[in-house]
Amino acid sequence: MDFSQVLAEKTDTIIDKWVAAVRKDRRIESADDLSYTAVKDHIPDVLKAMVTVLSKHQDNDIQSIVTASFQHGAIRAEQGFDPAEIAREYHLLRTVIFDALQRDLLGGTPVEIIRSMRLIDAIIDEAIARCFKSYVEERFRELQQLQLSLTLHNDELTRLMSANQEYLSQLAHELKHPLTSIIGYSDLFLRQQRRKAGIKDTSANLEHIERVLRNGRQLLHLINDVLELSRYDAGQIKLHLAPTDVCELINNVCEMLEPLAGGKNLKVVVDCDRAPKEITTDPFQCQQIFTNLISNAIRYTESGTIIIMCQVLENQKWAIAVSDTGIGIAPENQAQIFEPYFRVSFSDRPYLPDSTGLGLAIVSRLVKLLEGEIKLVSEVGVGSTFTVILPLRIES
Repeated sequence: MDFSQVLAEKTDTIIDKWVAAVRKDRRIESADDLSYTAVKDHIPDVLKAMVTVLSKHQDNDIQSIVTASFQHGAIRAEQGFDPAEIAREYHLLRTVIFDALQRDLLGGTPVEIIRSMRLIDAIIDEAIARCFKSYVEERFRELQQLQLSLTLHNDELTRLMSANQEYLSQLAHELKHPLTSIIGYSDLFLRQQRRKAGIKDTSANLEHIERVLRNGRQLLHLINDVLELSRYDAGQIKLHLAPTDVCELINNVCEMLEPLAGGKNLKVVVDCDRAPKEITTDPFQCQQIFTNLISNAIRYTESGTIIIMCQVLENQKWAIAVSDTGIGIAPENQAQIFEPYFRVSFSDRPYLPDSTGLGLAIVSRLVKLLEGEIKLVSEVGVGSTFTVILPLRIES
């Protein structure tokens, strides 16, 4: 008995039942919004090829099966099917075909039945294999396109960031020079006005000039911090290593910041008894770290003591800890404290007017540049301790 003819006559019925089964199956959700034609896709071509394979009088049309199933897999990938859904729809196709041919198969001889069932199974298995091959290739192609797109976007973002950093640095440099001139002339004018004691409006003039000086110095401080941060992010900071006396460096910084601490009647205690005698590092960058940490401690402390401790650790390392009795930092803010422009504030305490939010961001970057790490222990209303751990010797 020629079952290929029976299959050819029932092809339309098989397709209709199969499409209905696919739509009804809850495990093939990707077909829910597809039209009848989109669900059917190249399955008629698979069935047509199956007819020729089953026929005893025609040449096997294996290439049609390969082509149809290959195209089916690529389209299913575009339609958003996942592999489990594709396997499920081929399982339904096998079931619908055997259901449609069952009565006719039972009328054939055992040899004919076995031959037909084997051929149908082999054709569907081959179709599944080819379908999955094209599905994987299509997915791989999409991934390659996505990777290429992401690479291009990343390159463009990198270019924009570099350009912005360059423009920002240029702008900061352009602002810095006239601002320095303004501060210089304001300072000169302030000294001249203080000598003119007989002028009635001297007090008001002095106040205005001092305000200009304060704002100018604050803006210059912000510009310098922005430049320092952009230089680090652009990889433009080069280390100049030299033997360095840590205690001398700390004392120099404390002397420089003494007016700031004295203005708030804060006591600054330096304990260098256990400090290393000499380290190999970049003294300028090290001084930057000390200056930012100690000035921050003074800035955020209204009363009490600033303690600076330095000691040698194991594994060829040393540490400097700067402790204050200031406002402290809440736990939820401690993870962000080293981010640029982040500043701690409280409901009853606004941001400090001379804070740029860049000091600790610069410190964390410089510490990393010097191959170290920074730690923070803080409690609101009690104070904070910043500990920087650095190597005794930086080799290169």
